[in-house]
Amino acid sequence: MTTPNRGTRITKVLGQIKKHFKPANVAKNRTLIEHLLFACLLENSSYEAAETAFDRLVKDYFDWNEVRVSTKRELAETLKELNDPEQAAERLKRTLHSVFESVYVYDLEHLKKQNLGQATKTIEKYEGTSPFTVAYVTQNALGGHAIPANQGLLIAFVAFDLITEKEASQWHIPGLERAVPKSKGTEMSTILHQLGVEVGKSPYGPNTKKLLLAIDPECKMRLPKKPEPKQAPAPVAPPAPAPPQKPVTKQPTKPAAEAPAPVAAPDKKKKVAAPPAKPITKSPSTKAPAPAPAPKKKVKKKVVKTVKKKVAKKTSGGSPSVKKKSTGKPTKKITKRKPK
Repeated sequence: MTTPNRGTRITKVLGQIKKHFKPANVAKNRTLIEHLLFACLLENSSYEAAETAFDRLVKDYFDWNEVRVSTKRELAETLKELNDPEQAAERLKRTLHSVFESVYVYDLEHLKKQNLGQATKTIEKYEGTSPFTVAYVTQNALGGHAIPANQGLLIAFVAFDLITEKEASQWHIPGLERAVPKSKGTEMSTILHQLGVEVGKSPYGPNTKKLLLAIDPECKMRLPKKPEPKQAPAPVAPPAPAPPQKPVTKQPTKPAAEAPAPVAAPDKKKKVAAPPAKPITKSPSTKAPAPAPAPKKKVKKKVVKTVKKKVAKKTSGGSPSVKKKSTGKPTKKITKRKPK
């Protein structure tokens, strides 16, 4: 929806809502902390019920500190006129506790001396507050222009196609403050609050559908629908016990026959090795062992020496002498062996 169409539709719907509700009186002679605590009670209940519950708190309790230290159950019994006494008691206790921890006194009049934006941010930081309570204090205690909206009013505006589901989840109604002048802000706020309370009590009931259709007949296809309950997962049946198994006797398994090793092709180059010969045992004999052959080195030396001897004889016969080459090795003197 474009912005011009949204503003036109808001103005049209507000005119129809005025036909079903009358403005309510709002007390203006309260302090800022009293406006804040009254808004905690008023959020989802009517003005008359919230005024009655607030007066009982002031009379039955000594001061706001006694209210803060009281149990949630005690406060819920005191706030029994409200549509949501337990939730209202929770909001009340948390707000009082947060205010006391911040300034250690139940007095917030110093916020009136600050500018509107800074005072609003301070109130938003208090635990237990909601966009509804912040807008109510801004309008009735700080002199600002804001329209407090509860959950029921957001549901109705979604059905009227004035806001989207995403905007409702963010608690935001764009264009509402522009459509309502500041001089009429308090009066229009009480009317819209009554609509929100009626829708919030039973969003899916027949009275709510009848009221919404009377204000906007075109919202038939957008009426709030009850969400389908989530189906619980079917219980899983426990598995049946397995029958007792008979003990299995293991039978000896035959060893698997080994595959024959592949026969290598005969290599022509390689010769087949002969089988090892059996050791021959010699019988002992009385004959003496044969003498071992002379070492080859000595034979070579004999040859060399004989050659040298022959050469020496030739030189002694008158032929020119030939110089011997020195081999660098010392020569041994040859001695003749004696016959045995």
